[in-house]
Amino acid sequence: MSKKAIYPGTFDPLTNGHVDIIQRASQIFDQVIVAVADSTSKTTLFTTKQRMDLAEDALNDLSNVSIVSFNRLMTDSAREHTARIIIRGLRSGADFEYEFQMAGMNRKLFPQAETIFMTPDESLTCISSSLVREIAKLDGDVREFVPANVLTALNKKFA
Repeated sequence: MSKKAIYPGTFDPLTNGHVDIIQRASQIFDQVIVAVADSTSKTTLFTTKQRMDLAEDALNDLSNVSIVSFNRLMTDSAREHTARIIIRGLRSGADFEYEFQMAGMNRKLFPQAETIFMTPDESLTCISSSLVREIAKLDGDVREFVPANVLTALNKKFA
């Protein structure tokens, strides 16, 4: 039986913390689906297609990673892709409360799935997409926080 995991998020933009989790997950699971949220309550800097393209480019060396978008319940998308493992990233204890609640709700909606919490490398725990956007918007240097292609896209966006 193939172990397929789904890693949902907005990825606006994809950060090195996300990449670290995806790379490590790709070594654990047979297939990792990076699911880019299309319908979100957040106002995004990049369109869904741009976020998917950035992720595909940054992760193209990982043969068992695919990029999809979703605009409904994540658990429905997990079912559609036959992913029984949901990956959630944790940077700090503050993330845990929200993610724990989300894992419980996902279990109610899709009891056959398990949520796995993964933390990025310790050097990457301070990185969040919202902080990266804010720093880049204010002309700060974010090169150590994002893949090179994302840095280029951010520079173009805020030029």
